[in-house]
Amino acid sequence: MDLPQMRNLLIERFFDYYACPPDWAEVAGILNYLARRWELHRNLKTSAPVGMGPELLGMVGRSPAMERLRKTIRKVAQTQATVLIRGESGCGKELATRAIHLCSSRADGPFIAVNCASIPPSLMQSELFGYEKGSFTGAATRKQGLIEAAHQGTLFLDEIGDLSLDLQANLLRFLQEKSIYRVGGLQSIPLDTRVIAATHVNLQEAVLQGRFREDLFYRLNVLPIEVPALRERRMDIPLLAQHFFDRCKKEHTGQPQGFAHSAMNALTNYDWPGNVRELYNRVQRALVMAEGRWITAEDLGLESFLKKPSIRLESARTLAEREIIQLTLTEVGHNVSKAARELGISRMTLYRLMAKHDLLQ
Repeated sequence: MDLPQMRNLLIERFFDYYACPPDWAEVAGILNYLARRWELHRNLKTSAPVGMGPELLGMVGRSPAMERLRKTIRKVAQTQATVLIRGESGCGKELATRAIHLCSSRADGPFIAVNCASIPPSLMQSELFGYEKGSFTGAATRKQGLIEAAHQGTLFLDEIGDLSLDLQANLLRFLQEKSIYRVGGLQSIPLDTRVIAATHVNLQEAVLQGRFREDLFYRLNVLPIEVPALRERRMDIPLLAQHFFDRCKKEHTGQPQGFAHSAMNALTNYDWPGNVRELYNRVQRALVMAEGRWITAEDLGLESFLKKPSIRLESARTLAEREIIQLTLTEVGHNVSKAARELGISRMTLYRLMAKHDLLQ
């Protein structure tokens, strides 16, 4: 094998190294991490029917919380009732809504997403309900509203808690009557639009504080769904991190081939206040900042979240030491001199270790 071939082999296959004598607890940790990476790649290569594999319509994760969410989505998608999705910012509420839409009989219809917090209250009425020509200054033509645009499809109202009380009343009227009036219009327009709302605030508290209509809350809360925060499904973090890495890698020409063990350690120990959105952003950052072949905790900006070795590490090292000595002694027929040579230590050191581990006969 020539030098270029050797170099390519090391780049593609070499992951880490340990000086002798190795720390067996650390070796076990890295082997566990490599096993998870192998399992991840195997899963990505294994085809499965749509909706039954590890990723349902873009929803990555194998944790019990995600399996429960998928099961709920499949049930909810078969109905036409309104849905209220609750969860922290960045946890994937819109993704859950799209999954409901695509699993439903409305999948071929339009999907319209509206962020109620991003549109000024003065414009929200005309944006949702549309307007007739000449209904106000600047209304040169008739405009179709977003509710009407979602006819025979799904309207997703994100951050519904930020909707003004006046608009809450108009939305309630639509949900009850299944028809709207455009701004400046006199004709009722019947519509078949399914509404799915989402919020990161507690709407029941908002009702008590007078910031949200109680009748609208109960009209929306027919089928409630809770999207779990990322810290509540930590076992999905390596899978999500790799998913985002593979997606973002196409846009970068850098060297990183994946995540170092320290990076995965920090990822799973961080609490993720920004949830999945923050994880995606940190992976993007790491691909830009990384200078080596493996993304580190420093590249992710999470170096302070590396898990410190616990007291149990010494116990694991002691157990591994005893097992190796016992195995070596068995292989050489309990010949202490041969065992010492095999282990690369002196006979006196081996006798001392045998006494320590109660292996003297």
